[in-house]
Amino acid sequence: MAEITSAPAGAAALGTPNAPKPKNAREAAQQFEGLLIAQMLRSARDASQAEGEDATTETMFDVAGQQFAQMLANHGGLGLAKLISKGLDGSMAS
Repeated sequence: MAEITSAPAGAAALGTPNAPKPKNAREAAQQFEGLLIAQMLRSARDASQAEGEDATTETMFDVAGQQFAQMLANHGGLGLAKLISKGLDGSMAS
């Protein structure tokens, strides 16, 4: 059987390299929700991006968006983390 030795293309763009590893399903769900919110913010910003923005401005908005998204997810966010962690806990109990 073939062994997978690398992550799928584009997988590195989904997460932040310094993100702490989750200790339980709740933390994993919050991190996932944070990534999802950050991606939504990035898509919205890309759709309305002003001309003339340089790479520094784009990087600043990316970092700010990631921090905002993770803070939002840690405080309830869209409610996805709660649903996901309940689903994971339920599947582990079965």
